Amino acid sequence: MPNLFTTFNFHVNIMLGDRSTDPLCDASFSECGGLEVATEVKTIREGGNNNRPIHLAGPVSYGTLSLKRGMTASFDLWDWVDRVTRDGERHLRATCEVEMLGADRSAPVATFVLTGCLPAKLKAPALNAQTGLVAIEEMEIAYEMLTLEKPSGGGGGA
Repeated sequence: MPNLFTTFNFHVNIMLGDRSTDPLCDASFSECGGLEVATEVKTIREGGNNNRPIHLAGPVSYGTLSLKRGMTASFDLWDWVDRVTRDGERHLRATCEVEMLGADRSAPVATFVLTGCLPAKLKAPALNAQTGLVAIEEMEIAYEMLTLEKPSGGGGGA
């Protein structure tokens, strides 16, 4: 399917299970937030050493992905939400790729990979009869792990 959403800077692919499956949905959003990882730092004092504390890495937590003002050509996101609310499919998790597109929007400059994804919220916008596309005002996705994939071929940081 050609990318009809050329004004959007983020492309989102959601695959049920792992990344080897066909996308459940590919959608474009104008705003993406909640890509975060936090480590709880434990501070201890070493006996006899009063000059400095020692910091140890504790449990890791992840944010909630928030996608706003999106467009897609299908109802697949609504179907995913519907499936995980059923008793027999509450375990259904997905893998989500958030591609940050470059200025020319031809290739991703970074891909955030979220695993263990579960839809937490899906909000429809006010209805508009001028478009045949499915609009999404906001979607929140809880995830269990976040990794960053850099494009191949070197390249520096931002």
